[in-house]
Amino acid sequence: MIQTVIDLLTEARLMELEAIDQYMIHHDELENKDLGKLGSQIKEIAVAKRKHAEKLAERILFLNGEVISKPDAISKKGQKVPEMLATDVALERKAVKIYNEAAAICGSEKDPESKDLFEKLLRDEEGHLHLLENITAHADKLSAAYMATLGDK
Repeated sequence: MIQTVIDLLTEARLMELEAIDQYMIHHDELENKDLGKLGSQIKEIAVAKRKHAEKLAERILFLNGEVISKPDAISKKGQKVPEMLATDVALERKAVKIYNEAAAICGSEKDPESKDLFEKLLRDEEGHLHLLENITAHADKLSAAYMATLGDK
């Protein structure tokens, strides 16, 4: 019972760490392409994800689990901006799906604290997803004109 919840928390933490690494690579590459405003928005999401990873680690430790800090995924480098946005949207969609499922499982496992944590993280992830989907839609629709607005820091 508790191990199921610890496994969910661990999977979520590794997913957050994967996203942090990916988002910081995108931040650096966007800064290098003079798209500092977009880079800053991506960095803000990475900072929020760092806080998520910390909360998940605290819960894992409270349940006497072992905190793992090395994600399996290899981050993508050298992507064009539309590819970066697609990667980031996919990471957020994955998080929303997993956190919805995890909250339900924690409820059935009678762990209201972990359920509450996943629901709080879910709200943040939905906000990240909404932001990234909006940026993607604007970039797709307005292309170069919109991208030019993202150059200001």
